[in-house]
Amino acid sequence: MDGTEHAGEEGVASRRRLVCRGAVQGVGFRPSVHRLATGLKLAGWVRNGPEGAVVEVEGPQGRVMEFLERFPRELPPLARLESLAVAEVPLEGARSFLVEESEIGPRSGALVPPDAAVCADCRREMEDPSDRRHRYPFTTCTSCGPRFSLCTSFPYDRERTSMRCFPLCADCAGEYRDAGDRRFHAEPVCCPACGPHLDLLGAGGAAVASGREAIGAARAALARGAIVAVKGLGGFHLACRADLPAPLTLLRERKRRPTKPFAVMVRDLDTARRLVTLSSEDERLLGSPRAPVLLAPRVRPSPLPEEVAPGIEDLGVMLPTSPLHVELFRTEAYDVLVMTSGNAGDEPICRGNREAIDRLAGIADLFLVHDRDVVRRVDDSVVRALPGGSTVMVRRSRGWVPEPVPLAGESPVPVLALGGHLQVTACLACGEQAFPSQHVGDLDTEPARAFLVEAALGLEEFLETRARAVVVDLHPDYPSSWIGEDFAARRGAPLLRIQHHLAHAASVLAEHGAFPSRGERAAAIVLDGTGWGPDLTAWGGEWLLLEGDLAWRRQAHLAEIPLVGGERAVREPWRVLAAALAREGSADLLARLPVADSIPRERLEEAALLAAGSAWPLAAGAGRLFEAAGALLGLT
Repeated sequence: MDGTEHAGEEGVASRRRLVCRGAVQGVGFRPSVHRLATGLKLAGWVRNGPEGAVVEVEGPQGRVMEFLERFPRELPPLARLESLAVAEVPLEGARSFLVEESEIGPRSGALVPPDAAVCADCRREMEDPSDRRHRYPFTTCTSCGPRFSLCTSFPYDRERTSMRCFPLCADCAGEYRDAGDRRFHAEPVCCPACGPHLDLLGAGGAAVASGREAIGAARAALARGAIVAVKGLGGFHLACRADLPAPLTLLRERKRRPTKPFAVMVRDLDTARRLVTLSSEDERLLGSPRAPVLLAPRVRPSPLPEEVAPGIEDLGVMLPTSPLHVELFRTEAYDVLVMTSGNAGDEPICRGNREAIDRLAGIADLFLVHDRDVVRRVDDSVVRALPGGSTVMVRRSRGWVPEPVPLAGESPVPVLALGGHLQVTACLACGEQAFPSQHVGDLDTEPARAFLVEAALGLEEFLETRARAVVVDLHPDYPSSWIGEDFAARRGAPLLRIQHHLAHAASVLAEHGAFPSRGERAAAIVLDGTGWGPDLTAWGGEWLLLEGDLAWRRQAHLAEIPLVGGERAVREPWRVLAAALAREGSADLLARLPVADSIPRERLEEAALLAAGSAWPLAAGAGRLFEAAGALLGLT
């Protein structure tokens, strides 16, 4: 494809082959290798393949050794090298360094990087009136833009992404083929002449405006207090003014989300500093290619209404992640927008235009859409800032997925795990790596359960691997367990049922390198809400002992409380309080507690009386204890 001739060199010649595994496709890897090799006047080639990327360099031995020494240090920002194998190969007498066509085959080590927030270079182009991408909402390069959310298969080339529907214009084709350009093989590369097209649609799907006028009309609608569904990198957001109570209240009513906090997108870091207290590490993370939602302490008095996050001292803030988001802030009417998941209730984030119009009907007033397909729905990642500048992952999704997590040992076969019932994520373990899926969420609705299947099948498809063992929760009524049973049956694979809190303990021990080896023991205290126990009771406050031969036992647990009304007790914590007090012989206190102001006395007394019966399930969960305490104090 592209080559650079160079004169012959004197001295002993050498040729080396480098097999590079990891996130080395779609990140500017090949142009960086090309620049390094031609700068050292070496010959050879680089190409994408099923194993990742392969490089061969040939020339004077000293220069080849310099290439090998500099290579890991001069990778592009988004590249991540998982492994590097170097071997000496026969000389070929090559005279130039080429970027070869990708090799097609079953994936064995290649990874596509996560979606990345718009970079500074693309932002500068968008601000330049003389640039052909001035204010273009799909500006991207090898350092930013969609990757995982638009890739259909390996190797990562344009024809295997949702950009295959957009033939390159002459200018973009020139950039795409120029090894010296930062858009060399940037698979989503495009411009206003050849790229995706924007439309603003009404509630029924009728066109309101197109192109740049669509963005202007969306900004004006947001300024007026409208709720707009916006198609982002991995699916839809619901956006509205975060500085006005009226649209916030309306969004809560329409989405049936009375108290759960909303994340907000801010114009820039200066705006974020006015809303929350940030450390230098927080600011670095917010402005990084991962661009998560960051939970940080609110500045008091807060410039935003309490309706953004009622009763909570933290606020989730994020910077614009895509060029389209940048364009939404090209106004003086607002500096902060709610940017919450584009879904209804406990359903997954909407991915397609028609899906959003159908599922978000009655929530969004307008829909800002485009014609580039989202192949994989990916919600925003959420991290929490901790004292001292560290952060903890709350929800791992855009910006991190599909990066693998290293395992302490090697999985003997591909293993698919499907999680529990709340805040679910699927995970596929292959070899020495585990690949968590994007955030799925709670499984209370049929669309959410369908998304878990979609995410699990997506992992197998993406990694070109079929699970040969399936792991599910011990709880027989979890939808994830039913789904796992079906996966195992269809594949003829063994099904493993793991107790919920044993899984919690084992995962934390493994994460910190403390999982016991043979002959060793480890203790774990697990404080949770609910997990089905082998004794057919609800666990959730355990002292567990794990042994290196995979044996374990429950040493002790919190006192059990009857769940009067069954599952209703989880939704109505006053029932747990009544049962707990009754068990302690203190039911007479109920009439004198704040809970009596909102729950009729006869209902409290009835729950306390029923707690003495044996018909109710028993729960030893710390979550139930916290709920009882909350009801005792009048907090819920």
